[in-house]
Amino acid sequence: MQINIKATNAKLAPESHEVINEIIGGLSKYFSNIISADVEIGISSLHHNKGDIYKTVVNLSVPGKILRASVETDDIEKSIKQVKNKLKIELIKYKETH
Repeated sequence: MQINIKATNAKLAPESHEVINEIIGGLSKYFSNIISADVEIGISSLHHNKGDIYKTVVNLSVPGKILRASVETDDIEKSIKQVKNKLKIELIKYKETH
């Protein structure tokens, strides 16, 4: 699976890229025919007074469909894990119908 990472209004450390690749790459154990994953992480709004709110959006390309999940949290890694859990459910549903 090809994983494309895009940062919006945020800088991602090299360690963040590794975490994203590891967590999102782990989705292939639920469905082995994932074509690609487009991951976008960014600060959802610049007006928050107390810390950053990170929005993570992942689009998974599977044969004939694109599965999408989105999460907003105060931590990049937590955001990635939550979006992975949402996509895991979507992949299991997709696998049952195809």
